Amino acid sequence: MHPSRILSLGSGHGSPRKACSRIGGRTRRASRYAAHRHDYNKVIVVTRGGIIFGLPEVGTSLPLEAGDRLDLPAGTLHDAVVGSRGVHCLEAHLEPGTLGRRAERRAGWAAGEP
Repeated sequence: MHPSRILSLGSGHGSPRKACSRIGGRTRRASRYAAHRHDYNKVIVVTRGGIIFGLPEVGTSLPLEAGDRLDLPAGTLHDAVVGSRGVHCLEAHLEPGTLGRRAERRAGWAAGEP
């Protein structure tokens, strides 16, 4: 993963409330996070392993693997299930209103794919 792709997460999207940082480490297998919301926009880039984000209000799920990015607007109800290999990811918190209105998965984002 090219470092400039990670460092640019907050640029052009308002002031990050939290700088990009590694979260977790290796998360236990089959870790589950119950449905919840945040009052900030969340951007996640998976660097290793995988995680599935569920969007119960729209009845869909978004699987993320290494290199994928998820833009999660403030107020979006979501849950998550960590893959069997665990997950490592980078996370940025941005002010509300700096992303679109719906969750968006960007496959291969960190690898420079469209």
